[in-house]
Amino acid sequence: MKLFLDANVLFTAAHNPNGKASLLIELGGQGLWSLATSEYAIEEARRNLARKFPRSVERLESLLHPFEVVGHLPVLAVPPTLPDKDRPIFQAAAICHATHLLTGDLKDFGPLMNCREKTSGILIQTVGAFFDSLGGQGARQPPKV
Repeated sequence: MKLFLDANVLFTAAHNPNGKASLLIELGGQGLWSLATSEYAIEEARRNLARKFPRSVERLESLLHPFEVVGHLPVLAVPPTLPDKDRPIFQAAAICHATHLLTGDLKDFGPLMNCREKTSGILIQTVGAFFDSLGGQGARQPPKV
């Protein structure tokens, strides 16, 4: 299983070390699943952290060790409802053959969540929904896999 993390998940993990997003990365670092993101997502997370929580930028950098960092191909097809700003995220997830794209962006990705038929087989979910689908029992308890 390969999880692609959007910028807002990286941001949340860096800012909240005791939350679900941080646990997700911790478990990936332990080999429970593969982690991927893109330079585009990292830069967005870094920029937003620098503006809102500058002390968390260093933590973001330390969280990136277990990640495969990929680019995007602008010519790769994306769901037509996806705004331009989110297309590089979807394209990078597709390029690295992610099974899941995890995001907190319900506005733009919401209509595509849990609809593999609209997303070339990639399951788009929130971090909470991902843990729920695995039978996880709380923010700091490992899911039953």
